[in-house]
Amino acid sequence: MAISAFDLFKVGIGPSSSHTVGPMLAGYQFVETLKSEGLLFQVTRVSAEMYGSLGATGKGHGTPKAVLLGLEGELPDLVDVPTIAGRVAAIRDNGRLCLGAEHTIDYNHDSDFTLHRRKALPFHPNGMIFSAFDNAGVLLSKRTYFSVGGGFVVDDSATESSYIVEDDHQLPYAFDSAEELLQLCEQHSLSISELMLENEKAWRPEEETRQGLLHLWSVMQSCVSNGISNGGVLPGGLNVPRRARELHQQLLRRPEAALSDPLSVLDWVTLYALAVNEENAAGGRVVTAPTNGAAGIIPAVLHYYMRFVPSASDEMVVRFLLTAAAIGILYKKNASISGAEVGCQGEVGSACSMAAGALAEVLGGTPAQVENAAEIGMEHNLGLTCDPIGGLVQVPCIERNAMASVKAIHAARMALRGDGSHFVSLDKVIRTMRKTGEDMHKRYKETARGGLATHVLEVPVNIIEC
Repeated sequence: MAISAFDLFKVGIGPSSSHTVGPMLAGYQFVETLKSEGLLFQVTRVSAEMYGSLGATGKGHGTPKAVLLGLEGELPDLVDVPTIAGRVAAIRDNGRLCLGAEHTIDYNHDSDFTLHRRKALPFHPNGMIFSAFDNAGVLLSKRTYFSVGGGFVVDDSATESSYIVEDDHQLPYAFDSAEELLQLCEQHSLSISELMLENEKAWRPEEETRQGLLHLWSVMQSCVSNGISNGGVLPGGLNVPRRARELHQQLLRRPEAALSDPLSVLDWVTLYALAVNEENAAGGRVVTAPTNGAAGIIPAVLHYYMRFVPSASDEMVVRFLLTAAAIGILYKKNASISGAEVGCQGEVGSACSMAAGALAEVLGGTPAQVENAAEIGMEHNLGLTCDPIGGLVQVPCIERNAMASVKAIHAARMALRGDGSHFVSLDKVIRTMRKTGEDMHKRYKETARGGLATHVLEVPVNIIEC
């Protein structure tokens, strides 16, 4: 199954790729199905039901707004973010929903949208059922979708061994494991980024790939800039203060600190990660990398590289993102990037691994050193649970991205001090992550029913939809 870098890196909105981006795409696809079947203008009512993790934490993750926007024909990379709150409020207040921006029907949020907090569908924790009815209440169409992480959406025709949207492009250097990837690099004298660039040509010309990756980098930069500019308190009810703006001001006030404290560069890495994930938590525009919950790690490490490494260039940005994508493909194919399926090791752990390997490549690492860096990045995130307090992508998610960003830099530097040989292979650590996720109790997989989510708040907070 072919996966492009642009499948892993998507422009979307916060706070969650699986709970916001995926459900918006599912709502959009459902309406497109109604159109293709000639049923759209017969519809007078649509119901949406969220199951599993979507039902348990969907309110705090912005799932209701995402579904409504998707049903109205919006896509995550194109929706006008500043208008979202007003549009969703108008739909609820007026009781009118315009399917696909073409056909307006009555809408009652209390009866037409359901969060099943204790029910799950087979196959995957992030399940959704959409139903359309005519004026007599007759069911016209019913579709089941699963948001399987990173904004990927599959329907109920998928199998447990195929969480990937069908794509039959023939790649010149197809690989399903890190071992195969390293063999191909050695056989054809290619770096990992060069091999990925050749594979991307199966979808588009090389220059389009380069420009597309640089566009993703520009979105990441804008996200950091927005995160630094915005202050106040994050939405949702926890009243978590945004810290990036104040941290940025502190760093600008004391530039001499860099002369006396060589580790002050880590404060900048922390700043970049906090800025992105605070924007994500506020529902801003981010790049899934590979998920929204872990969206700050790759931008933070790439910002570190571009700001603090003299040889950095746009060409190296392209190489960085291509290498990160190659590593992400291995997790997508052989394990999971869904917190609802394997815990936060699948989100923050995968992103840390991707960033570590990518940094090793642009710092001159061999493919073997890149693989070693990626393995270190995941090995020390094994068992990481997904336990968001209040079901919001805020605590511990925001700080966790900052910690993983520093860990990724450290992993790359460790790998570059060696020759690429190491005891645990990337393939083995990926398989271990998958098995660890299978063994992890469901309360630690994005349900807000375990860990910090149940041991921090003495009184349950009244969570509002983000």
